[in-house]
Amino acid sequence: MSLLHRHIFLAVLGACAAAVGLFAFILVVGNALKDLMPFVMGGQLSPGTFLKLVGLLAQIVAAYALPMGVLTGVLLVLGRMSAQNEITAMRAAGLSLTYIAQPVFFLGLFGALFCGFINFYSMPKSKTAYKRILAEAVQKNPLSFIVPKTFIRDFRGVVLFVGKKEDSLLQDVWIWELDEQNRVVRSGRAGSGKVSFDDAEGRLVLTLSQVSFEIRDKDNPEDFTKPVQPGTSEEFTIELRMEQLFGKQTVRQKPSWMTLDELFTQQQKLALPDSTVDPEKRALERMAISFAINEKATTAVVVFAFALLAVPLGIKVSRKETSANLGVALLLVMSYYFLTVCIEWLDKTPALRPDILIWIPVTFFLTLGVVMFRRLGRV
Repeated sequence: MSLLHRHIFLAVLGACAAAVGLFAFILVVGNALKDLMPFVMGGQLSPGTFLKLVGLLAQIVAAYALPMGVLTGVLLVLGRMSAQNEITAMRAAGLSLTYIAQPVFFLGLFGALFCGFINFYSMPKSKTAYKRILAEAVQKNPLSFIVPKTFIRDFRGVVLFVGKKEDSLLQDVWIWELDEQNRVVRSGRAGSGKVSFDDAEGRLVLTLSQVSFEIRDKDNPEDFTKPVQPGTSEEFTIELRMEQLFGKQTVRQKPSWMTLDELFTQQQKLALPDSTVDPEKRALERMAISFAINEKATTAVVVFAFALLAVPLGIKVSRKETSANLGVALLLVMSYYFLTVCIEWLDKTPALRPDILIWIPVTFFLTLGVVMFRRLGRV
C-alpha cells in the first residue's frame, strides 16, 4: 500500500468508525430506553444484566449503523479533502480517480462482508440471546413486574394500573380488557388485591377483591350510545402468562432472527410437499424465508453501494462546506430505508415477489454511484 493510499485509508477508516459508533450509540440508547428502562425502574434487571443486554443490543443495531456510518465517514473525509484542494492536487499529479478511491473501495467491500456476517450470524444469535436473558431476568423476580402508578401494557389484551403496592399486596387496581383491535370491551376497578407467581405454569395471578366492572358492546365497544352492563364481584382472579410477554422458547423464530444455516434449512423444509398445510399459508411462509435471506443480503451490499456513491458526492457536493455532507448522508439513508419499508409492505403478496423487489433500492444506489463516479472520472 502506497503512502497516499495509507493516508486516505486511515482517514476514512477513522471517520467511518466514529460515525458507526455514533449511530450505534443513538440506536442502542433509543432501544434501551424503550425496551429495558421499564424493567430497570421496576428492579427486575441487575446492573450486570443490563450491561449484558446493552452489549447484545449493540450487536443487533450494528447492521443498521454500519451502512449509515460508512456513507457518512466517506462523505466527510472526501468532502474535507476536496475543500482543501487535496483531491485537485492528486488529479493534477496525474492520478486517476479510480486510483485515489481504491482505499475507499477496499473499505466498502470489507464493510459489506462484515455486515453480511452480522446479518446472517451475529445479529440472529444476539437477538435470541437478548430475548432469553431478558425473559430469565424478569422471571427471577416476576412480582416486581407490577410497578405502581404505571400503565402496564406489555401483556396482550390487557392494560393494568396499580395505585399502590406493598410486597404482594395491591391497592386501587384498574384493569382494561382489549379486543383484537385494542378496543376496551371490559373495564374494572378493585379496591385491593394480591399478586402471586405460579412458577409451574409461568404466570402471574392477580386475586382482586371488591371489584366493580363494566361490560361494553362486544361488536362495537366504542359506541357509547349503547348502555354498558355494570356488575360487582367480591373476588375476581386474573391470570397473566409470561409467555405473552416473551413467547415460549419452543415457538419458531421469526425469519429475521434466523442464521443463514437455519434459513436454508427452513427453506428446504418448506419446499417439501405437505397436504396438511393450506397452500396459501405455505406460500406466505416460503416468501417470508426468501424475503429474509434477500433482505439480509441487500443490507450488506448497500454498504459497498454507499461507499461507492459517497466518493463522487463527497468530492462534488460540498467543496467548501463539508458539514453539508451530513445532510446528504441522512437524505440518502432515509431514502434507502423508505424504499425498503415500502417493499416490506408487500410481504403478504407473494405473487408480487417482494423478495426480488427488495433488490431495487440497492441496485438503484449502485447504478447511481457507478454513473456519477464515471462522470467525475472523466472531468
